[in-house]
Amino acid sequence: MLFELNWKSWKLNHKSQIKEFLFIINLLRKNPLAIFGIIIIVILIVISIFAPLISPYDPVKINLPQRLQAPSWQHLMGTDELGRDILSRVIYGSRVSLKIGIIVIGIAVFIGTFFGLISGYFGGTTDNLIMRLMDIILAFPPFVLAVAIAAAMGPSLINAMLAVAFVQIPKFARLVRGEALSLKEKEFITAARLSGSGSFQIMFCHILPNCLHSIIVLATLSIGESIIYTASLSFIGLGAQPPIPEWGAIVSVGRKYLMDQWWYSTFPGLMILVTVMGFNFLGDAFRDILDPKIRH
Repeated sequence: MLFELNWKSWKLNHKSQIKEFLFIINLLRKNPLAIFGIIIIVILIVISIFAPLISPYDPVKINLPQRLQAPSWQHLMGTDELGRDILSRVIYGSRVSLKIGIIVIGIAVFIGTFFGLISGYFGGTTDNLIMRLMDIILAFPPFVLAVAIAAAMGPSLINAMLAVAFVQIPKFARLVRGEALSLKEKEFITAARLSGSGSFQIMFCHILPNCLHSIIVLATLSIGESIIYTASLSFIGLGAQPPIPEWGAIVSVGRKYLMDQWWYSTFPGLMILVTVMGFNFLGDAFRDILDPKIRH
């Protein structure tokens, strides 16, 4: 009897999630900002996948006779101080930036969600310990803390990504904790508990699926932020190191030539702007669509 009740509850819950997903897709199609954001992201993904075919030159090959050339038909975005084609470096930089956004947020979502579920479901001392740790991290400005961690670990792209991921963890932990606190008293959770389901099964099979909407919204908005943070670390020398074609690192070197060779920093800077806008537009659209006040 209890198993049948639990199965019916699970089935109804997942049917409602499928209907919810289809409803969200339909609303996204009607949102101009969402469409614009999706187009930007899809273009960036295509560019990063087919970078070897699209790129006109080797992004790291030095060609000193062509150094600091202005934009032309031969070099559409000009060249840098070593004669490398900036367009090629920007194209390959899309791979680096997308990898940064996905990996950084993936780490933050995984760790933050895990601790948020444990904190919200078990409560008590466990909740206090985890949340006080999150409060300690949140007590520091995120970028300042990322700079300190990256400096302590040493300048490299991987260390910069880990530092940015670390400062992003608390927001996901607090979000999932709040969702878990409200969901653990619902009827379908009570039915699962009475049927003999263990705590971890309830957390990851019943509570977590109902948190996904909120996690997706926050993750989408945070990808752009992570790209900016990592580019900023590269800009001050704590992120990507030469000759990696990372947008922030290119802007950092290009500022030395900004007065006369404006194209050096301008084009990679614009790529950062457009990429962050794309993820923010999509995240804002998700947030508006999932807001009950707007939907109903």
